[in-house]
Amino acid sequence: MNRKTLGERIRELRAQRDFSLREFAKKLGGLSAAFLSDVELGRRHPSEKVLVDIARVLDTALEELRNYDTRAPVEDLKRLASSNPAYGLAFRKLIDKKVSPEDLMKLAEKTSKKDGKK
Repeated sequence: MNRKTLGERIRELRAQRDFSLREFAKKLGGLSAAFLSDVELGRRHPSEKVLVDIARVLDTALEELRNYDTRAPVEDLKRLASSNPAYGLAFRKLIDKKVSPEDLMKLAEKTSKKDGKK
């Protein structure tokens, strides 16, 4: 699975609308073009408010953009692992066994299909 990153998708949508980085920054209320360039290159991530504004300016659904956000939900993972140590062990095993994101997604899909059949 070769998915685009959030930054790549933003760049793609911006290019489709023929916005320069400076023009895009201006439409977003004066954000800097350098910041937006960093977002597109994956060096920085927009805040929730900025992501909402980006979706509005690019005339796309916020959820569509969120689908490209590949950052790990670190706080959620920490909370889950601290509430149930078995998750921490499972995460460590995934890392030790070098389970690919693709294989993990296949397992999750397979599991959700089983749950849906019950």
